[in-house]
Amino acid sequence: MLEVANRSAYNEDHEAFRETVRKVFGEHMEPHLDQHEEEGIVPRSAWKALGEAGMLCPTVSEENGGLGLDFGFNCVLTEELAYLGSAAGFTLQNDITVNYFERLGSPEQKEKYIPGMISGDVITAIAMTEPGAGSDLQGIRTTAVEDGNHLVINGSKTYITNGQNADVVIVVAKTDPNAGAKGTSLILVDADTPGFARGRNLDKIGQHSADTSELFFEDVRVPKTNILGGENRGFIHLMEELPQERLSIAVSAMGGAQRAFDEAVKFTKERKAFGRTVFEFQNSKFALADLSAKLQVGWAHLDWAIARHLKGELTTGEASAAKLWHSEMQWEMVDACLQLHGGAGYMNEYPIARLWRDARVQRIYGGTSEIMKEVVSREI
Repeated sequence: MLEVANRSAYNEDHEAFRETVRKVFGEHMEPHLDQHEEEGIVPRSAWKALGEAGMLCPTVSEENGGLGLDFGFNCVLTEELAYLGSAAGFTLQNDITVNYFERLGSPEQKEKYIPGMISGDVITAIAMTEPGAGSDLQGIRTTAVEDGNHLVINGSKTYITNGQNADVVIVVAKTDPNAGAKGTSLILVDADTPGFARGRNLDKIGQHSADTSELFFEDVRVPKTNILGGENRGFIHLMEELPQERLSIAVSAMGGAQRAFDEAVKFTKERKAFGRTVFEFQNSKFALADLSAKLQVGWAHLDWAIARHLKGELTTGEASAAKLWHSEMQWEMVDACLQLHGGAGYMNEYPIARLWRDARVQRIYGGTSEIMKEVVSREI
């Protein structure tokens, strides 16, 4: 159980919500973690269970059928999911895609998709990355060519979270190939649209429970009314959402880091070597003391960043710095904690092995650490 003292970002309502999250996870997620890992996907039944408990898209306004809660409730769920050791794609829907629908969607788009996103009947994905375009979104090659009142989409995407489960995909495509970033639009493609195909569920180093897929678009024909937001304003819309996306990764990083630390403390206090526990050796105590200090700093900074975001004051540079520091700290944490497990840490039966594997991508997706440094430098 995630236990961190003196959190300043949350109030009693957030903590009551945390108890609901733990109860639902305890029933519908924790007993099935190994199954999710083996099958490479979290079943739709789990999405429905979260939806019924009010845990999906809690920030959606009451006007659009939601609870109208603040982003702190999302953070509570993200922390608990990361601490649990699951890579389920709930946070993508909660923290990223639903914002696009609520902020940019037409009344018809909101009515069609948002209620199902809240209930768990509609699972979403956002397709940005391509085989030849990762952090540089201006380099995407997927096109959406106008044909009367329709757009015809051709191209491919890769590394798409929720790709196997998704009922609707927000596709980033070039609607004006000659305009660079200014010629990009966000287009909704339903999974049953002719010409849309899912590739394989990708074989990743870690985060095995997350269905991460290739997606293909061959003459996919959709009405122009499927554009989400403004035509040729896709790149701007993406940039507007990046601070929250990067903060979400920082939140996840702290949850995973804390779990790794707790596993290392537990293991070193139980495991004996040379007649005493591993914890009693000075090297173990000093290593854990150093990691404990980093966690103390990390949680304090995260609460500061969450509070800034709740007030609408978190800048792109600050969010990027949070993503950079917390994901790098998480990697240091999981690696050091695996080392403290000795040979046991290399065995998949121990949670630390999964935490270590799952953490590696945190420094890559949502913008690599190198890109984060570039973004942060622009505000110096």
